[in-house]
Amino acid sequence: MRLATLLLAAAGLASTVKAYWLGDIPHRGFAPFAGPNYSVFRNVKDYGAKGDGVADDTAAINAAINAGNPCNRGCTSTTTTPAVVYFPAGTYLISKSVQPAYFTQLIGDAYSPPTLKATAGFEGFGLIDGNPYYTQNLNWKAVNVFFRQVRNFIIDTTNIAPDKAATGMHWPTSQATSLQNIVFNMPTASNVVHVGLFIEEGSGGFLTDLTFNGGATGASMGNQQYTMRNLKFNNCKTAIIQLWNWGWTYIGLSINNCQVGIDMTAGDSNKVETGSVTLIDSAFTNVAIGVSTGWSTTTTPDTAGSLLLENILLSNVPVAVKGPQGTLLSGSTGSTTVSGWANGHKYTPAGPREGSGAVTPNPRPASLVGSDGRYYARSKPQYESLPASSFVSVRAAGARGDGVADDTAALQSAIDAAVAANKVLFLDYGLYRVTGTIRVPPGARVVGESYATIMSAGAFFNNIDNPKPVVQVGSTSGQPGSVELSDFMVSTQGAQAGATLIEWNLKSDGGKPSGMWDVHVRIGGFTGSQQQVGQCVKTPDNPAVKRECIVAFMAMHVTKQASGLYMENVWLWTADHDIDDSANTQISIYSGRGLYIESTAGTFWLYGTGSEHHVLYQYQLVGTQNIFMGQIQTETPYFMPSPNALVPFAPIAALNDPDYSASCSGVAGNCAASWGLRVVNSRNILVYGAGLYSFFSNYSTTCSTFDAGQTCQARITSIEGSAENVNIYNLNTIGSRSMLNRDGAQVAWYADNVNVFPSNVVVYKSS
Repeated sequence: MRLATLLLAAAGLASTVKAYWLGDIPHRGFAPFAGPNYSVFRNVKDYGAKGDGVADDTAAINAAINAGNPCNRGCTSTTTTPAVVYFPAGTYLISKSVQPAYFTQLIGDAYSPPTLKATAGFEGFGLIDGNPYYTQNLNWKAVNVFFRQVRNFIIDTTNIAPDKAATGMHWPTSQATSLQNIVFNMPTASNVVHVGLFIEEGSGGFLTDLTFNGGATGASMGNQQYTMRNLKFNNCKTAIIQLWNWGWTYIGLSINNCQVGIDMTAGDSNKVETGSVTLIDSAFTNVAIGVSTGWSTTTTPDTAGSLLLENILLSNVPVAVKGPQGTLLSGSTGSTTVSGWANGHKYTPAGPREGSGAVTPNPRPASLVGSDGRYYARSKPQYESLPASSFVSVRAAGARGDGVADDTAALQSAIDAAVAANKVLFLDYGLYRVTGTIRVPPGARVVGESYATIMSAGAFFNNIDNPKPVVQVGSTSGQPGSVELSDFMVSTQGAQAGATLIEWNLKSDGGKPSGMWDVHVRIGGFTGSQQQVGQCVKTPDNPAVKRECIVAFMAMHVTKQASGLYMENVWLWTADHDIDDSANTQISIYSGRGLYIESTAGTFWLYGTGSEHHVLYQYQLVGTQNIFMGQIQTETPYFMPSPNALVPFAPIAALNDPDYSASCSGVAGNCAASWGLRVVNSRNILVYGAGLYSFFSNYSTTCSTFDAGQTCQARITSIEGSAENVNIYNLNTIGSRSMLNRDGAQVAWYADNVNVFPSNVVVYKSS
């Protein structure tokens, strides 16, 4: 009887333990170019991992990663071998680095995150090494490492002796990558030298919801640009070491019981390595020095080390900002809030004025903030409380995803059925070719597997004079309701001169914004797109446009009556090179417009977004308001000015397109080049970090250096018409003579604001 009672109790306990749906649903993902037996989804336990904290699971985990011969050692990049490697709850003892392949996601149980625990004799550069040094160079060129994720893990180095070098995670990657919901546990001994996260190269990027406990350094990082949100540091010697950067935005840091919060002293007075840091909505508690910087009025380059603070709560932080010669901003042994402070070059609106001191914080529209006054933010939903029965497979509903079949009807039917049944649509991996618009109604929740792709094709989308949306969210502008979209891409196949990849119509009010997380537009440069080296190889010195290489009308359009959209880690990319070519050969393809927001009500949050290589502009905001933008990033098409922005997309007045023929009159240099950011007749546009880059002229990079005079293009940022509370913190530009124009007149000149590689303005206020 006693045994029976125990068995019944155990059975009852087991029935209350929640299983994460991702491990329980049937997996039907299909990679059409990887072979018929290739498995997209892999559970590490199916490859022999125990997760019991006793067995060495290294070989089993790497076997799961390497099944099917993905892009790993010696491979340049790929889109043909996607993989999701899933870790159920447990403790996985590892003695060597876990090395995810290109286009691979490592995902742990979101309900009960698994632990990767190093053995005492661990060997490797990171328990997870996202880009190994098999030689003296990284395996993948860091600026070309896209489409990867790691989420839901505890990374534990406490078995390794505190005084032995150890790294929790090595992550030199670039756009469309993300880390989420990871805890780094390290020793807290006085002699500890462990580092939680190490990033030394790349062009990021986004990460969120990371916690660092113990260690010498929580995160030691260098990269071109990043947006990092909701990072917690507890009992680290130094929370963050900024190795180098161009522009970096931290939002919602919580730094507790550390000697130094952010160390941005890398380099010396003759060569400061940190370009700029934007830090907002954060709290430091029991920290001796909040920020340690190498900046002074005499450092070189002139604007290097630019720092912007807004809404920073200090509790027992004696020194808020320490410079080379002493305290720049005092803190308090009690509690105080830094409402606004900066060092660097300021334009308010004229300038530059150099120095350090208080700045007036941005007036924040009530619609953009929560009850605590911080900007609204929301992590990607992982639906950990839902059972597997709440998910509907699009392939089970009849969609093929092979890049050939017409999946329009099957995909639409699956979306509608999922909404009607109040279920989540699961886009099993595949290339879903559609020949008509896919409509996403209010109430939809769509989750992709390893960046499943909806890909337009055919004549319906190929009329430049009659553009059509590929994915339309809300049937009419201003339709009420909300949706949640995550982890998939929208693309085009072949000539698609009239394709608007995402049209956003929903009006999401009532305290429940809609959301897009890790949803990307990828135009060209991948197998199945028919927009690769074979069709659209680059043609320097040849301004002729091949009609078959006009591949999109617009990346994303937010219409006039839409509102209430939260975007996190969204990359709107027209490919500059062929990802599946072993040499990453550059291509010339033409997409008319990047992100166009003309919503009159506004209320949008853009965390870690990028828009690249569109002809007319990357970001255009017209007649709109109440927009938060965190570290936006752009690149001008590499082929310009051969051809320039006058072709092949004629300006359309109804879309408020820039008219370069008119606006370039009398402007010297390469004027008819894509705007990085254009703001027209708008209010409450609050940009917390911007990297607007023009690296090439006719595929040559000689134009983008200070020695060459930054001659890639004449202008890159434009504010036009009425501009109330249109403010930019840490504007970084490359390759553009004028950094910022107001109604056609130059405001900031590149040579007045020299930084580490870009030019920098730490504060611009429109009035």
